[in-house]
Amino acid sequence: MTISQFEALACPLDGFSLQKNGNSWQCSAGHSFDIARQGYVHLLPVQNKRSRNPGDNKEMVAARHRFLCAGFYQPIAEALSQAVFPDGFSESAIRCLDAGCGDGYYMRHLACNAPKNTDLVLMGLDISKWAVLSAAKQDRNPAWVVGSNANLPVLPETLDRILCLFGFPVYPEFARVLKPGGEVVQVDAGPNHLKELREVIYAELKQPNKGQEAAPDGFTNLETSVVRYNLPLPDKSSINDLLAMTPHLYRANSEGLARAAELESLTVTVEATIRRIKKV
Repeated sequence: MTISQFEALACPLDGFSLQKNGNSWQCSAGHSFDIARQGYVHLLPVQNKRSRNPGDNKEMVAARHRFLCAGFYQPIAEALSQAVFPDGFSESAIRCLDAGCGDGYYMRHLACNAPKNTDLVLMGLDISKWAVLSAAKQDRNPAWVVGSNANLPVLPETLDRILCLFGFPVYPEFARVLKPGGEVVQVDAGPNHLKELREVIYAELKQPNKGQEAAPDGFTNLETSVVRYNLPLPDKSSINDLLAMTPHLYRANSEGLARAAELESLTVTVEATIRRIKKV
């Protein structure tokens, strides 16, 4: 097995093919994007930003890194690898994008669990420069890109798999960059995910959204599975890290956050739905 960088990149300004030239990526129209010394490239034009520094901030990225490296979500990572490499998998090589890669935890796990006879061509993309910086510092093998799922800097029909974990899928863009027969492996929070933490920080829980059943346009459903387990959080730091890596940190009011800060330990339900859909 070999792991290499995905290079079928597209200019985010005009969609033309980018070619690597020294320490930058350049298109035929003259647009040039420097490669940072850590190895990543920034392909999110300022006009496509909704804020100065979109996505997770430095502190949120650090909290997620500590939490995931502690192994708390390892069962989800294992189920993801099984979904990408199901029984009977025999492809000799796949090109895979993690769309919303964070610090690269799930991609690193995927690479470690790939079949020995399968070569991986990998790309991790996140709108947060702090997340991509963290990922690039840990592993230079994949291509790391600051970019947006709404305008993927990827040439059409060049990917075999797209991972979207607890993120924001943009199915028309996914369909554009996937090869025919390519798959999206999507992980979403189930209705009981972190229920015990939510009961602490909210006065009343909202009714969970119904799971998506119909396949998006251009796709067909393959299979859906659920990962569910009880997760003991043994101390304040693990509870704080979990809270910091979720939207609940910003949705909860000050009273709810104060109640969470008083917790010495907590056992939460982890429930994640893993869905495979195929481009037709």
